[in-house]
This record gives sequence, structure tokens and C-alpha cells, in this order.
Amino acid sequence: MSIRRSLYCTLFFAGTVFATTQASSSYEEAVLSKIGKAETIKSIRENNYKIKKVFRIDNVPSDFPVNFALYTKGSLQYVAYYDTLHRMVIASRKLDQVKWKYKTLDTKVPWDSHNYISLFVDNAGYIHVVGNMHSSPLVYFKSSKPWDVASMQTLNRMTGKEEDVTTYPEFMNGPKGEILFHYRYGRSGNGYEVFNVLDVETQKWHRLIDKPIIDGEGERNAYMQGPILGPDGYFHLLWVWRETPDCSTNHTLSYARSKDLIHWESIDGKKAGSPVTLKDSCLVVDPTPEKGGLINIGIKLGFDSSDKPIVGYHKYDAKGNTQLYFARYTNGKWGSVKQTNWNYRWDFKGGGTVVNELLIDTPVAMDGKIYMGYHRLNLKDAQIVADEKTFASLGEEAIPQLFPDAVNKVKSDFPGMLVYKIKDSGVSNKNAQFILRWEALSPNRDQKRSGKLPKSSVLYLYELQK
Repeated sequence: MSIRRSLYCTLFFAGTVFATTQASSSYEEAVLSKIGKAETIKSIRENNYKIKKVFRIDNVPSDFPVNFALYTKGSLQYVAYYDTLHRMVIASRKLDQVKWKYKTLDTKVPWDSHNYISLFVDNAGYIHVVGNMHSSPLVYFKSSKPWDVASMQTLNRMTGKEEDVTTYPEFMNGPKGEILFHYRYGRSGNGYEVFNVLDVETQKWHRLIDKPIIDGEGERNAYMQGPILGPDGYFHLLWVWRETPDCSTNHTLSYARSKDLIHWESIDGKKAGSPVTLKDSCLVVDPTPEKGGLINIGIKLGFDSSDKPIVGYHKYDAKGNTQLYFARYTNGKWGSVKQTNWNYRWDFKGGGTVVNELLIDTPVAMDGKIYMGYHRLNLKDAQIVADEKTFASLGEEAIPQLFPDAVNKVKSDFPGMLVYKIKDSGVSNKNAQFILRWEALSPNRDQKRSGKLPKSSVLYLYELQK
């Protein structure tokens, strides 16, 4: 289980999020894709879900978006979110019941769309919630009793080391099934990832490794997708380097793999540094320079029918237009093939949560072809199609819909509202799908909006059945 980043931003990690508008009704996997559990094109075509039940949870802010969390384990279900007073709340219910139990936690979110919530329930039943962090001290709550939201306690500490400037919290499973938690320590442009391991018996955290996996050496930081446990048994990392908080300074698309999350290597087995740095040239997929059109939310790692990594991304072409590309390692080197011919440029720049004009989905292999959905602002969604062996472009087609129109359609009449959806990051019945749904405006550079604002939104839980 590993979870990653978001829609209208330079940022995000958390449960899987989608956003939809009336004009663009299929942002399936458009915002945060649940790494390792992404829906394939084939499963989307075969598994058309229908609404079985709808549960009302609470009212939530609609003047800015921030990602919530949903986790199902056994017969219990947990939701963490911010209420209309911006307080973090965790709610739980038994799967055979409608009534929720609520616990308000001691933290309040500003208007920062980076401050999403990450939620996990360990095998002993203890509930872990982290969130409301953007280059700020660790915010961590844990239940003192298994399965019990009423027993949530404020800890704000795991190991006590490197916890004063934290962002992007993420829970995941390690190579032996152990529970890991990682986050960025430091700020945009000079931070690095920290990995902790939970001893479930003692409920104590310790470091997986005493030094960063990837280190910008105080000059830059890596914005990563992953680690992703691939079908080949390796953990895979994809990242871009960033020199400053300005998102236009992303550069040098890179890749590494590992069996144990400690020792990393290139795709052809060359040993990488410990920690990995920009000097590890054997890890470079595409040496795109700063201001070359690379952005951390515009990189996706998938696998072909032989379980080999495929990278989907976008950058500027020789004319300065934004284009989509596929890359993979063949004949001893990484090579990429342009898939689009757009007369369009997404000229992103600056810090904070930027409005994302272009989203891409995870590349998927099926029937000798590679598919990758894209979502351009104010245009109809589509997916590019390429020959799996050569990456020769085969054109475009519509993205198959997974969710019913009633889930995707905006209900508010306030201008600019979007539908946000988060998938379950726990384990539920294979024939069922749980998602959170609410409506909100797009980000506002993490600042409070002025003027007329929409009414609060209702946070719903949808139970969908095949």
C-alpha cells in the first residue's frame, strides 16, 4: 500500500483523489493515484459500479480543497476530514451500521491545500492519523485503544528526530510487510524523505535508515512518486529534482529500484549512491532542464505486459509546447517517444498550490497497447494510445467511466465548483468500492478567499457495487 499526490497543485500525497466538473465528467485517477492499486483500463471496462448506499458524514469546507482520508479494515471503517470550523475530525462506523462515531482532534487547518490527512490502522487495531502539515511540526494522533476513535490521543512525535519541518505524510507497507511512514523533512528546494518503521508489539517508531534515501545536499530536493511495489518484486521510485520552491525549477526525471528500500540501483543494476544524489547519472530517465516543462505531479510510473517499468510524463518540446511522452529502458538506455502534437503550453511557475491545467493517469498495458489518460483544464478528457512494443502513437480515445454520473456530477450552482473523490486506502470487499465525495472550489494559492463564497459542502460516503 502506498499513496500519492494531487490535482490542482505542485504537491499532495494521501488517499486517492479525483476531481470532476460538469464539463469534464471523468477525472478517474486524475488527482492522486493509489499506488499499486490503480484501476487498469481493462478493469474499468469490466467493472461498472452502481450505487448501493450513500452515507452522509458531515459538512466540510467548500471554499478550498484539501484531501481527506478513508480506511476500511475488517468490519470497521474510518474517515478523517476537516469540518466547517477547519477542525480535524475522525469518524468510524461498523460496516453493517449507518451511525458514525466522531472524535474532534486538536488541530485546525488554514486554507493550505497541501495539508491533507493520512490515515492507517495497524494489525493490532491501533488507529494512526497524520495531517495538517506543510513545512511545519509533525501532527500525529494515535488511539490508546484498538479500533476506538474515542481514545485518540495527541502525540505529535514518532522518533523525536527531524520532526520540526514536515510535509507530505504517507503510510505504506515495507518489503517484509512492516508498517512504514515517510514524509519530507525540510522545505521545498532543500528537503529530503525520512522513513520510519512501526514495531506493532511495542507501538514504537524507529528509523528504517539513519540517512536520507534521496538527498538534495541542501541545494535541492526530490519530488517523488513512490516507493511503488511493482509486479517484479522491486520497489520503484520515480522523481524530479527541484531547485527552489518555484515549481518551474523542476528538472531531471529520474528512476531507481530497490528490494529492501535501503540499497538502491539503476534499472540495469548499477549501484546508486547512499544516499542517492543528483550526481547519480545512471538514474536519469530524461535530463530535462529547469523550466523545461517537467512538474512533479506530471510524472507517472506504470508497467508493461512483461512487468517492465513505463514512465508517462509531460515536458516542453523544441517549440516550447507541452507534450505527453512515454519512456522506457531498451537497448542499454532510456528512450522516450512523444505522443501528442499540441499547440499548447502550460506555463506553470511560482510556489504554493498552483491550479493544475494538465493531469495524467498511470500508463496501463493491455492487448498490445499502452493507454494513458489525460485531463486538460476546460477540455474533454481523453486517453492516448500507443503500440506497446514501439510506442508509436495510435491516436486517442475516450476514457472509460468507472463511477455513475450521479457521483461525478456537480450539484452546487456556485460557479467553479468541482467534485472531489477519494478512494478507500484500506481493504474492502473485492466486489465493492467505497469512495468519499464532496464539492469545493479549486485552490487559491493556499490563501483565504474574499468576496462571496459557496455554502459548506456535504461529505458523503458512497458504497458502490459491481
